[in-house]
Amino acid sequence: MKRGIDKTIFLIRHGQTDYNLKGIVQGSRVDADLNDTGFKQAEKFFQKYKDVPFDKIYTSKLKRTIQTVQKFIDKGISWESYEGLNEISWGDQDGVAVNSSMHEYYQYVSKEWASGNLSLQIGGGESPLEVLERQKPVIKLILEERPDEKTILVCMHGRAIRILLCYLTNKSLCEMDSFEHSNLCLYKLHYDGEEIKVLSVNDIDHLR
Repeated sequence: MKRGIDKTIFLIRHGQTDYNLKGIVQGSRVDADLNDTGFKQAEKFFQKYKDVPFDKIYTSKLKRTIQTVQKFIDKGISWESYEGLNEISWGDQDGVAVNSSMHEYYQYVSKEWASGNLSLQIGGGESPLEVLERQKPVIKLILEERPDEKTILVCMHGRAIRILLCYLTNKSLCEMDSFEHSNLCLYKLHYDGEEIKVLSVNDIDHLR
């Protein structure tokens, strides 16, 4: 155990975008804004958690994550963004509306990932293994290199969160689909320097 480490991490997915609403593939090559619903979700999350004494905010480089936590940033909370936290790249499928053939292909890829073919990419994009490798330096920074940051808000993306949670909880990436997520859901985590405990899962009580 690393002495002096005691962190609570609020890990959230970004609010809704029109791509989410319309069933359009939205990976790291799509830098969409939140839609009206997404901004309302962000406001509800802010109202619920605005008094939490966050020491730092981390987001991806994509504006949908930044817009989701903008009101916390406006409070003056220190904030950093990293490409390592970006969504998976779906390659040439990014920005494409999901049709029946795309859905079948996605189901095929999901089954391949679940069976252990974690180097498989969709449409020339990224594989889960590639996403994890770019996440690792950022997670090491957050967990190990900044012990004074005790309460942290991290805003990311659906598939990226699934990959990250497998890594943090010592699960195989083959199990990533076991982690459910919704727009602006919350996974609350605690890190004691040795292990991550999951305190809440896909929590959307703040949206009700």
